[in-house]
Amino acid sequence: MDKYNKRETIKNTTFWSTFFDKTKEGKRFFSYRMKRWILVISIHLLFFLSFAIDIQTLEGTLNGSRFLGFHLIDVYTNMQLALATYHIPINMVIGTVTIIVFYLLVGGRSYCSWVCPYGLLSEIGEKWHNTLVKKKIIKERKFDHRVRYIFWALFLITAFSSGYLVFETINVVGILSRTIAYGWSLGLVWVLVVLAFEVFYSRRAWCTYICPIGTTYGMIGKASALRVEWNDNCDHCMVCHDVCFENQVLEITKAKYDKQREEKGITKEYITGADCTLCGRCIDVCHEDALSFDFRLKSLV
Repeated sequence: MDKYNKRETIKNTTFWSTFFDKTKEGKRFFSYRMKRWILVISIHLLFFLSFAIDIQTLEGTLNGSRFLGFHLIDVYTNMQLALATYHIPINMVIGTVTIIVFYLLVGGRSYCSWVCPYGLLSEIGEKWHNTLVKKKIIKERKFDHRVRYIFWALFLITAFSSGYLVFETINVVGILSRTIAYGWSLGLVWVLVVLAFEVFYSRRAWCTYICPIGTTYGMIGKASALRVEWNDNCDHCMVCHDVCFENQVLEITKAKYDKQREEKGITKEYITGADCTLCGRCIDVCHEDALSFDFRLKSLV
């Protein structure tokens, strides 16, 4: 993807070309999309190998696992379990606290881009969706992203009232994670239904409007140390908005804020929205290098 010389972006180039970026001199290097795919595939390969040949490195699934013997428990899963059973085992407390501390450092919703296996499928579905919209076969449909908080609360209430982890029966992330680790199940049919809905109706709908796992990590991410940083190289071309499926977090890139920044002498700002997944797609397409990752605590290290 040649963002400097051809202004190529995720939407106007081939899917596979987005795994590489080019420098101004034409040298190719891995894009953040490529790095994310490598990490997600590696994580789930470890899940598979730990079960298939008992290498005991990363055991379990994304709901609950052990990495080199250390417990790791998904935060939302633990919340559901606590409400359903009125009890939290000590190993789940330890595993959840470990996860919270980790994502406070690396960014809460980075889980969605750098760990979640459905994210990869959803990116493929997004490309198909954009192609169909471009050809005017379907329409682009968007909803209020805040509806995710209703789903977040609803699934916790159903866990409390029923005594069961109701969300886990439709959780496409959990279904995929268990399939990779232990083998396929009929639950994959539901995953395909959700993917089809995203392709033919609403782009990245599961991640944007429904998934309470991402919502939970977003709450953690609001205070996380790793952020995307904007600088005044920005020419307000808005291509970052075009490629971001949570583009409300990129509000500060709009030209209307320039006067306020000039008055205050601001040349850099952090994108602090809880919905940012730190996927790096905005960085991959920015031809002015106005966006980059930055560790907010580096001055203290």
